[in-house]
Amino acid sequence: MIQIFKQFIDFVLHIDKHLIELAATYHQWTYLIIFGIVFCETGLVVTPFLPGDSLLFAAGALCATGALNIGVLVPGVFIAAVIGDNLNYFVGNFVGKQVTERNVRFIKKEYIDRTEKFYEKHGGKALIMARFVPILRTFAPFVAGAGKMTYPRFLTFCLLGNLLWVNLFCWAGFMFANNEFVKKNFSVVILGIIFVSLIPVVVAWWKSRKASV
Repeated sequence: MIQIFKQFIDFVLHIDKHLIELAATYHQWTYLIIFGIVFCETGLVVTPFLPGDSLLFAAGALCATGALNIGVLVPGVFIAAVIGDNLNYFVGNFVGKQVTERNVRFIKKEYIDRTEKFYEKHGGKALIMARFVPILRTFAPFVAGAGKMTYPRFLTFCLLGNLLWVNLFCWAGFMFANNEFVKKNFSVVILGIIFVSLIPVVVAWWKSRKASV
């Protein structure tokens, strides 16, 4: 288990190098690997730990080298994320109540509770905001389904949120790939992206801890 964890951390921190290796080995199949990771991170409640922001940034940077095509990457990731969100929504719609009322193996109820509070505070636009926050973006569609948000309303926020998320990180990677600092310190940049994206999660945890004291 420790070895798997180390390999996962290595993959995340050196995701650029691993994507280069994947592209060299699997060529066009690399798109499907990226799309699959995005789909699982958004569509499966049990995989919120998969890389999202950093993966899109690294994939966009890889496009700048010519190994991948940004014109294929962006719409493909967008479709994968939307399909994942929709699967998550309908699963939440069918079994969400059972999950939110008791602990279910592999699904942390605290994440569900935190996402519900996020919805209470921000309303429908929480779906857009959650798209930029790890963990929350995995549970937001599920909670939307469990909370019986109407599908047209969900789909509107889902499409807008994914459109912003995918384009922001893919094009950021594409635009900054040739920056000298980014090229020499890619792992630092990835850590920075992870750190910034986790700030809302840490703040929410700190507030909930203070409230419980």
